[in-house]
Amino acid sequence: MKQLSYQDRIALLREKKIQHTLEKTKQNGYMDGDDYGTVPLPEGYHFETPYNPGEDFLVGPMGNARAFAAFVKNHPLYIDPLEILAGRWADMLPEYRHTKRAYQAYHPYDELKAGQEFYNINAGIEADAHCACDYRIGLALGFGGILEKIRHYRDMHGPEKKEFYDAEELTVLSMQEFIRRHIELAEELLEKETAPELRRTLAMMVETNKKVISEKPETFLEACQWVAWFNTLSRMYDRDGAGFGLDVLLYPYYKADLEAGRITKEDAFFIMANLLLNETHYYQLSGPDTEGRDQTNPLSYMILDAAHALNISANLTVRVHDNIDPEFMKKAVWCLFNDRNGWPRFSGDRGLMNYMKNDGIELADARSRIAVGCNWMAIPGLEYPLNDCVKINVARVFEVAMQEMEQSGSFSTEELFERLSAHLDRAIDITAKGINHHLDYQHEIMPELVMNLMMKDTIEKGEDISVCAKYLTMGVDGVGLGTVADSFAAIEQRIEKEHLLSWEELFEALRTDFAGPAGERIRLMLKSSERYCQGNSLGDKWAQRISAMFAKKVHEYPMPGRRQLVPGWFSWSSTIAFGRAVGATPDGRHARTPVTHGANPNPGFRKDGAATAMATGIARIQTAYGNTCPLQLEMDPKISADEGGLENVERLLRTHIDMGGTLININILDRDKLMAAHKNPMLYPDLVVRVTGFTAYFATLSPEFRQLVVDRFIDGF
Repeated sequence: MKQLSYQDRIALLREKKIQHTLEKTKQNGYMDGDDYGTVPLPEGYHFETPYNPGEDFLVGPMGNARAFAAFVKNHPLYIDPLEILAGRWADMLPEYRHTKRAYQAYHPYDELKAGQEFYNINAGIEADAHCACDYRIGLALGFGGILEKIRHYRDMHGPEKKEFYDAEELTVLSMQEFIRRHIELAEELLEKETAPELRRTLAMMVETNKKVISEKPETFLEACQWVAWFNTLSRMYDRDGAGFGLDVLLYPYYKADLEAGRITKEDAFFIMANLLLNETHYYQLSGPDTEGRDQTNPLSYMILDAAHALNISANLTVRVHDNIDPEFMKKAVWCLFNDRNGWPRFSGDRGLMNYMKNDGIELADARSRIAVGCNWMAIPGLEYPLNDCVKINVARVFEVAMQEMEQSGSFSTEELFERLSAHLDRAIDITAKGINHHLDYQHEIMPELVMNLMMKDTIEKGEDISVCAKYLTMGVDGVGLGTVADSFAAIEQRIEKEHLLSWEELFEALRTDFAGPAGERIRLMLKSSERYCQGNSLGDKWAQRISAMFAKKVHEYPMPGRRQLVPGWFSWSSTIAFGRAVGATPDGRHARTPVTHGANPNPGFRKDGAATAMATGIARIQTAYGNTCPLQLEMDPKISADEGGLENVERLLRTHIDMGGTLININILDRDKLMAAHKNPMLYPDLVVRVTGFTAYFATLSPEFRQLVVDRFIDGF
């Protein structure tokens, strides 16, 4: 029988990944979120959460640790003999934690709820996992070394910290027990396996896991397996998906193994493909070191090659800076253009370094702040930012200002802007109070027991990362910039400049959601006014003014202690939910329909040169404090790589980044294929798209979410 090559195995694993994804969709329905590395749950799976008597939620360090221990013990095991890394996850504890109920019971915030609902604010209270571990800590110690560290510092502290350390100890012991069970399964599979190539890698799997269960990893395979275990178990505990600089951190292991002859490049390639398959954590590639020197290395190229060979969903971000290896940049764009699966995406070092405008930020820390989430950055081990969790629906704030102005009887765009400003002050105040409530009590309700293991000072001080982080720079995103900017532009153009419409006619049209022929005529008139991202338009003018106001207000809001707010524009994939809270708007948008995505313009804002216009318009509204305002771009270049398509895409990316752009979430797609898949997703079950910051299989998205991608699509440059 012909032996399976590594390439054969990668192809089979890719097909199995697609099969698993479709099975999960059948089990769970549409998955309008990240594509995880999960496998389907086995039939009959059930978990009974060990709540405290009389409660139906988890609370406190030991409450969460005991539940995690029970959860891990009950969780199904997974090993595929085709792979070289053990373990995968299928369920997560957050589904059973009921943190909202815990807050309501122990630390209610009823006085904030009315304001949060009125302005449609996601306050971030009870949010989990939105920070980044320092994987160097874990790789330097291993699980056994972490356990010794916990016990060492528990002996140093008094009884008031005992519960924290006991909970952390139980967490690590549970993780080790999970690995031990997988070792036993791998040994059973090895005894039964007859194919020599699979026996070889199963034997390597057994040997590797016997090492990493307690000792620090020393080889490339051991390091990748250790990372895979941590990623799997952190996902199970709190949905954590923040990775690290994958090429920079793992390169020393790779280089040492090659030089010592412990592995071949082919072995390393297969191991890396396995790690990318194992879990879709957010990894950064390349980028500058603290001195501005490029960190691209041979492993950087191998990671792109492995992702290309695997050709599934991936969350890889290339950090673009002035000294980036130009060949690596071209390679990254080639993957984006050739594979058309929404990866990699690109972050801009120049714009991100505006993070130093925040108080007390050190240069080395600002440079080490990497892309580890949908829109967000974090300093590994040092920062607790809650990025992507806190959002203000500025379109709803605008609607409130409009309604208030209508009642006042005094109408003008300047009057409306002043009222928007005043209501933003109130919305930001309510948001900040919610953030402070979370920071005051999250360590009591849901401590980050797994992520704490690789954070600076958590184990040393016996404190949760939400308490002891060096930087408490809390991201606050605005939502609906394009909706609001185009509304101001339409009013100014059609009412104040052209006098084609009266204020009274506008208010009536909005109240009735543009009902009847007259309402539709007004809607089309408003919708055809000058739009944000058309280029030096009224919409662009208002977008820049609104963004500057929002950024200033958020940045200058006085927070206690080390806490500070960092402004950005991002909606994740919640534009549908945020739109449901907003009636008809003067940009011609119907009531309860989605608001604009993140920093993006309204769909259909321009027919020609749309990609370049978007790149320019969004670069000019950056909030400039290190939080991102992503350029979300879906396009069909309409020209092949040989015709200059690659060069055009790279030029577009570099131009936006040179102008201060912070993050580019981009899909290069074939329009006809996308439209066919929208009608019948099963025509292309392997089609991957970047929905926002995350990639997902198009077939797993609900029709509403698929429509979001389709609506944003533009042709050519």
